[in-house]
Amino acid sequence: MDFLTETPDSITLYSENGRVTGGVSFSNGRLEVCAESEPLCFLRLRWRRTIPAGTRFCGDSWERTYGDAAWGGFDPSRMMPWYFFARLPDGEIAACGVKVRPGCFAGWTADPEGITLWCDIRSGGRGVLLNGRTLAVAEVVSEIRTGISACAAARKFCARLCPDPILPAAPVYGSNNWYYAYGNITETSVLEDCRCLAELTPGLANRPFMVIDAGWQQLGGPGLPIYGPWDRGNANFPDMPGLAGKMKAFNVRPGIWYRPLCRHDATLKRELFLRNMPDTLDPSHPEVLQLTAADIARFREWGFELVKHDFTTFDVTGQWAFDMHPWPCKSGWSFFDRSRTTAEILTELFRTIRAAAGPMLIMGCNTVGHLAAGLQEISRIGDDTSGRRWDRTRKMGINTIAFRGCQHRTFFETDPDCVGISGEIPWALNRQWAELVAASGSSLFLSPKPGVLNPDEKKELRKLLAEASKGEIAAEPLDWLENSCPSEWLIHGEKRKFQWFEADGGEPDFLPRKGSA
Repeated sequence: MDFLTETPDSITLYSENGRVTGGVSFSNGRLEVCAESEPLCFLRLRWRRTIPAGTRFCGDSWERTYGDAAWGGFDPSRMMPWYFFARLPDGEIAACGVKVRPGCFAGWTADPEGITLWCDIRSGGRGVLLNGRTLAVAEVVSEIRTGISACAAARKFCARLCPDPILPAAPVYGSNNWYYAYGNITETSVLEDCRCLAELTPGLANRPFMVIDAGWQQLGGPGLPIYGPWDRGNANFPDMPGLAGKMKAFNVRPGIWYRPLCRHDATLKRELFLRNMPDTLDPSHPEVLQLTAADIARFREWGFELVKHDFTTFDVTGQWAFDMHPWPCKSGWSFFDRSRTTAEILTELFRTIRAAAGPMLIMGCNTVGHLAAGLQEISRIGDDTSGRRWDRTRKMGINTIAFRGCQHRTFFETDPDCVGISGEIPWALNRQWAELVAASGSSLFLSPKPGVLNPDEKKELRKLLAEASKGEIAAEPLDWLENSCPSEWLIHGEKRKFQWFEADGGEPDFLPRKGSA
């Protein structure tokens, strides 16, 4: 049963010049707009209906979550990106959303008198110039379910929003060197990581991935901006195709990290770069898409089987999700191609990456998941965990597994980020985190510093990695309606209470420390 009526009570179109009339159609949930020269900015759709007191709401995020996903009461100014769930006082679960890969950034607000859908159809921070083209803005979906948990209802709704996910042939898991090395890596260290990973996964038919994170690239280093070009490694990585072959010799699958839109190259035309950013490429320019496709194809030719591309949302918008109040793009700037919306431009970038990858798996980090669903197999769904501060892993990791578990294998395979094993976080805490990731069926990636694990810890990890290689979805949060860091879970059909909190209260990010978090 639909939660929203077939037709909104009102539809309002805004351009840079204020409200404008005409040009909008809404039929069977499909929202379209057309204009000649008017610079279009926003659409507002309003459904008037009484929402009962005591209703609780939970929305999604523009890109990754930042430990901030939660159920809450009425907050009419709270923008809920892409979709939201509402738990009514009688236990019914209502859901409203737009299908994946819309032509806009779509956000919802709710108040006691109705539901509003807002659509940002700008090109960057300026009105889009459609020049007579009809823009497919969004396809609206709503429903209401009874007799099932909020978690189960959320999964079913996400499956409706994404009818065409692409998923890896087998669950993805393995190791990533970021959370112990933080960019201080060499070919030798990567091969040692491969040896350690192989030691932890003996006899598993579904082989793990070893992902080389930042540190292999020519420009930038620990604590410095990370730039392309991406056509070779630095002095510590003299032979990238040779390295991929050596990694495979350990019976692990090689993966590589990459920042597609950050490139320091004085030979490129100025029009290829965004705003006043000298090293940030504009993905609306066709030559930038050609550069990106060439990079992806090169990684494939080198022999890598997975590419983790990063920073596309930040590089395009200049903001992290926690700064987007309420929209990803600030006003006053536009892309090289102003005839397409920001959402269309990002989606085409993701489509270009997918086409160039061939059989390689695509993992998106800092991507807009709602635009990349159906175009990437794996998505990093939360902000960075840590190899140094448990408080950060607890905040970012557990929250995103609980609140974005509904996207796992409905949008893509989800990656809640790594178990950082540097020796600085108590094993009792990291072990619980690894246990939850493995039970959730999400991608379990370790980041173990060589020599840190003792025999008992290795034994526990072998068991968890074997579970991760199968990818069974066997974890459901039980207290997520009241707790943004759920501690009560149903794991393999049995109730499990995790102990997430340190006795002394932990060390949040605002405390000073040397080095990265």
